[in-house]
Amino acid sequence: MQHARGSAASAGATGSATAVATGEAGGRSEQRVPMTRIRTRIAERLMHAKNSIAMLTSFNEINLREIMAIRKTHGEAFEKANGIKLGFMGFFVKAAANALRRHPVVNASVDGNDVVYHDYVDISIAVSTEKGLVTPVLRNAESMGFAAIESAIADYARAAREGGLKLEDLQGGTFTITNGGTFGSLFSTPIVNPPQSAILGMHTIKERAMVENGAVIAAPMMYVAVSYDHRIIDGKDAVLFLVDIKNQLENPGRMLLGL
Repeated sequence: MQHARGSAASAGATGSATAVATGEAGGRSEQRVPMTRIRTRIAERLMHAKNSIAMLTSFNEINLREIMAIRKTHGEAFEKANGIKLGFMGFFVKAAANALRRHPVVNASVDGNDVVYHDYVDISIAVSTEKGLVTPVLRNAESMGFAAIESAIADYARAAREGGLKLEDLQGGTFTITNGGTFGSLFSTPIVNPPQSAILGMHTIKERAMVENGAVIAAPMMYVAVSYDHRIIDGKDAVLFLVDIKNQLENPGRMLLGL
C-alpha cells in the first residue's frame, strides 16, 4: 500500500485525510478519498430532500430570441453604464420574481404541518465551486434591477471561488434557480432545496427547428424545468408558474413592465 500522488493526494488533503492507492498487477489501481465536509453536507441535504418531499417536475421550452436581441442591442451600453455584463440570469431572476408574486404558493415553504407564505422573494442562486455547489441568496429580488442582480451574482461567484461567502449569505431563500446550461446540460430534473418548495432549472441554449406561423425557422431554444413539493403545490400551479416565466421571457417588454 502506498500514498497516492498528484490530484488524489490534493483531494484527500482537502478532506482532512490522505488518499490511498492500492496497486494491482497490470498497473490497475483504486484511490479512496474521503468526502469533504461541504460534500458531506450536500449529500445530507439531497437525501433529506429525497426522503421528505413529494417531488415532481414539470418541463417547458423557451424561445430566447427576443432576450438575445436585447442583449445584442443594449449589452454594450449596459456594461458601460453599470460595469457588469448583461447576462441571461438577470432576465430569469426578474421573470421568476414576477411569477412568484403571482403564484405565491410556489414561493411558500413547509414548516411541520404549516404552509408559510412569504411577502418577499429571496432567490437562491446555485453557484458551482471546486468544493461543491453553494446557493447564496438574492434578498428581495422582486425589488432588484438588472444591474443589481448581475452585480450581486458576480460578487457571490467571486466570494464562493475565494472562500469568502458568509453563513448568512446562504440562509433564508424562498426559491432557487440553478443553471446547468453553464456546463452544457440540455435537460435535467433539479432537486428542491428544503424548506423551499420549488426550484427552477435552466439549461443550455440550442438552435432548433421550430414552426412559427406555419413556417419552419431556427430558434434559440432552452428547456426549463420546475421541480416542486407536491404536498402543497398542485400540478396546475406549477405548470401555470412555468408558463408565466416562459411568456415573460418570450415577451420581455411585458416582463420589464411587470405584466
